[in-house]
Amino acid sequence: MIRFARAAATITLGMMLTACSIFGGGNDQKSLGPITTAIGVNGYLWSATLDTLAFMPIDNAYPSSAAIITDWYSTADAPDERVKVAVYFRSEQLRSDGVKVNVIRQERSNNNWVTVPVQASTALQIEEAILSRARVLKIEADN
Repeated sequence: MIRFARAAATITLGMMLTACSIFGGGNDQKSLGPITTAIGVNGYLWSATLDTLAFMPIDNAYPSSAAIITDWYSTADAPDERVKVAVYFRSEQLRSDGVKVNVIRQERSNNNWVTVPVQASTALQIEEAILSRARVLKIEADN
């Protein structure tokens, strides 16, 4: 019964994502290129964010919430430090103020996770990476 429920959920999710223009959906390369999706998220910014954060586990990625939130991520080099990233979409257009990134960083202290400050430039660097990738996706779609 659990397998059936998982399969049904997977198929339903797949059908919903196929209907969204941000995931292509057709043979035309420009199908990735609408300025906004049907629910108001810029397709280039959405795809660029998923590409930029691909190394992190995604916790929540629903266009209807206009946000992508990662799960906690840590590296083997620093197992007592972890980060979580939230990207909020603020514009339906491909603009520099179209995304807002929040980064939370925690360190383990006495087996408890404690939130510690993040350098202000960290969120800006992620925003720039997303915007750069979105520009590349738009250029590729226009060619």
